Amino acid sequence: MPRDGAPRALNSLGFAKPVSETRVLVAMSGGVDSSVVAAMLAEEGYDVVGITLQLYDHGAALAKKGACCAGRDIHDARRVAESVGFPHYVLDYENVFRDAVIEEFADSYLAGATPVPCIRCNERVKFRDLLATAKDLDADCMATGHYIQRKLGPNGAELHCAADPARDQSYFLFSTTPDQLDYLRFPLGHLPNKDATRALAAKYGLPVADKPDSQDICFVPEGNYASVIEKLRPGAAEPGEIVHADGRVLGTHKGVIHYTIGQRRGLGIGGLDEPLYVVRLDVDARQVVVGPKEMLSTRIVPVREINWLGDAPLTSRPEWEVSVKVRSTRPPRAAILRPLSETEAEVELLTPEEGVSPGQACVLYETGGSRVLGGGWIWRGANRG
Repeated sequence: MPRDGAPRALNSLGFAKPVSETRVLVAMSGGVDSSVVAAMLAEEGYDVVGITLQLYDHGAALAKKGACCAGRDIHDARRVAESVGFPHYVLDYENVFRDAVIEEFADSYLAGATPVPCIRCNERVKFRDLLATAKDLDADCMATGHYIQRKLGPNGAELHCAADPARDQSYFLFSTTPDQLDYLRFPLGHLPNKDATRALAAKYGLPVADKPDSQDICFVPEGNYASVIEKLRPGAAEPGEIVHADGRVLGTHKGVIHYTIGQRRGLGIGGLDEPLYVVRLDVDARQVVVGPKEMLSTRIVPVREINWLGDAPLTSRPEWEVSVKVRSTRPPRAAILRPLSETEAEVELLTPEEGVSPGQACVLYETGGSRVLGGGWIWRGANRG
């Protein structure tokens, strides 16, 4: 505190001490976003420590483009740290990542679900184990390159969508807990677009300024989920029947793991009068059930493992008017949230959506605003109609 007894002003990360005495761990993937965060904070004078996680056998993925946390990306993160001038460490999280993310991914697919492993990685690896490491290193906070905003409200830190809807990553961060949110910082969430981030990368002279964005799930080369599942679970791709919802057998398939709810192309059942879509996966019977598009329409969505970020307890009301996302690529839609417990609820979509699938996330937002109220996981067969 200053000698005159007045409270010290907060620095840009929200701490009442000089930036040079504020240590921040930056989670660095080797991409442009996290590299800009590290460079930005270092330029401001913060005590920056960069950490990159080795999540899988990067030797096998060294030459693979379009994925994060591969060997090339570890090398790029190190180059950024060297060019800016802050310490950088690589932590081997292969076993943690396999147990916490990859194994569940395989089991979910085998159960006919459509998992979102990036959410589990944030929840179980980056925002749990890496965050604990940050505290072990006496860091005051941990910063990431995610496009989402942390704002202080009357009851503490709140999670809000990014300023740029096209870059918003709130769907993938709904499981961030209040305690984690207190410790995390997202310096890019207010930027108007990705061009602004790349302009900062050029300003700082970063060697990754022109690096393409990651696109694939890091352990799924070329987006080929089935090949990954077959390696993890030999024999998983057992053949079976493609069956119409009315019971007709229309053909055969090479394994349920090759199909997802809502899929139309690649069914191999041409020559029919109507376009057909995958409406259900019956893993036990090894059947891919297809039907007309209207069968994909879903109104009631069961949700569990809810992480609630609202001010009042979830169960304090019988109903909440919210907006929800049931896919990362879709805009929020009006819905009614009916809590069943502190971690389970039923979501009624006021306008039915197509392709709602178990294993996907249902993310909750305040109606007409940017605040993220939490979310959970879609399970069972969502009710159609």
